Amino acid sequence: MTRLLLFNSWVAHGHVGAQAQIFPLQRLGAEVALVATVRFSNHPGYGNFQGEITAPAEIAALTEGLSAIGALAGLAGVLSGYLGSAETARAVLAALARATAESPGALYACDPVIGDHGRVYVRPGIAALLAEKALPMADLITPNLFELGLLHGAPVTCFDDAREAARALSARLRPNGPRLVLATGLTLAETPPDAIDCVLVDEDSCFRVRTPKLPLAASGAGDLAAALFFLEFLRARNGPAALAAMAARLFAVLSASGDARELALIAAQDALAAPRQSFAPEPC
Repeated sequence: MTRLLLFNSWVAHGHVGAQAQIFPLQRLGAEVALVATVRFSNHPGYGNFQGEITAPAEIAALTEGLSAIGALAGLAGVLSGYLGSAETARAVLAALARATAESPGALYACDPVIGDHGRVYVRPGIAALLAEKALPMADLITPNLFELGLLHGAPVTCFDDAREAARALSARLRPNGPRLVLATGLTLAETPPDAIDCVLVDEDSCFRVRTPKLPLAASGAGDLAAALFFLEFLRARNGPAALAAMAARLFAVLSASGDARELALIAAQDALAAPRQSFAPEPC
């Protein structure tokens, strides 16, 4: 049984943040625990939401409670996503350090949620904390196109840019880990208008997987991609194999979602588990 601990947002309605991750991970046989960084009614894309950011003291208390019952031992991996505020982010990083200390073999995957489409949508201080504190703790990161360029410090417009940025970020990850960078949702100069690319880079190799572009209206695809890739990598310990499996499962869900406002995770659960279409990564 693969056991995972998530630090991510939670919404009462819809499938973003942890709600885009928990059920798919469980459907694929993982045991998942969540420490919610925010508790919102829905994602802000609706134009209105209610709820609050989790206080740092609550992050610490929840982590302490998990430790007290032995739930931080034997983890295969820890995944972080949306962090809410700089204060909550600091508490999450402390909790991450405790979890990985109690599960020394666990890998840490950081989904550096900062923004998208040229816009930062997180609170002040989070981007700096991710760049300066989270990346050196991480074994792998899963930025989107905007986050890749922001963390690297230069715009990413073509494959050469993407490789350079990903390799530079890989060198900043935890020295003894796999140092993987999965850049998702790429529309680069070389990407056909009817396609989307993902690029996986470590210190020595680069692989690209290309899938058809879909008229997607739902949020949460990045959250889902991060969780799927992490689980596949934990099981296979093979980057290209994990990339291929992630692409097939993600495309199956997105295809079923169509122009719906939320990901069709429940309706597409069988397709998620056994996708009909495959996508072979190629060296890049």
